[in-house]
Amino acid sequence: MKFRRPFAAVLAALALAAAGLAGCQREEGPAERAGKKIDSSVGEAGRKVDDAVDAAGRKIERAGEKIQDAAQDAKK
Repeated sequence: MKFRRPFAAVLAALALAAAGLAGCQREEGPAERAGKKIDSSVGEAGRKVDDAVDAAGRKIERAGEKIQDAAQDAKK
């Protein structure tokens, strides 16, 4: 008699877990699709900002080199 109670409790817990996992595999709704689009857009915007910052950094570096060259030429 004592063996059946824990067994039944474990069996019930497994059944609930299986039912819970089955519910997780449903089709995406409009909110999930919109969220994925937003995530994708934000990621793409972040990459574009990074590219722009890199390009600006290269231009600033070239300008600094030209200033140094001009200063060296002025000393001659």
